[in-house]
Amino acid sequence: MIDHHNALIYVMVLVSACDGDMTTDELETIGENVRYLPIFRDFDGDSVMAATRECTAMLADNDGLDTVLTIIEQALPSKLRETGYAVACDVAAADAKASQEELRMLEMIRLRLGVDRLCAAAIERGARARHMRL
Repeated sequence: MIDHHNALIYVMVLVSACDGDMTTDELETIGENVRYLPIFRDFDGDSVMAATRECTAMLADNDGLDTVLTIIEQALPSKLRETGYAVACDVAAADAKASQEELRMLEMIRLRLGVDRLCAAAIERGARARHMRL
C-alpha cells in the first residue's frame, strides 16, 4: 500500500491524465502543491516523478482506473479526503478550463472519497478563484 503523499499525487495525476493531455499548467500545479502544501512538508519532492510513473503505469492496465481509485481510497485517511479532492480540483482548474473528462473524474474522486456535495462545491469554488486569470 502507498502512503498518503503518494495517494495525493495519484489523485492529481488521475485528473491531469484523464483527458489524455497532461498539460504544462497541470504538471506545474502538481509540483507547486507538493512544494508548498503543508501535508507535503515531510515528503521528498524528488519522488514526484516516480509516483507519477507508477500511477500512469497502473492506469494502462485493464482495470487501472478502478485499481488506482481503490489504492487512493485505502491510503487516504478520512481527515485527508477533502484535501485529496482539493488537490484534484486545483489540477482541473490549472489550465483555466475543465474538460468533460476532468469533470467526470472529479465526480468519481468525490464519490470514492466520500466528500459531500456542499463541501465539494466550496472546494471547487475555491480552486476556481485561486486559478482565475484575466
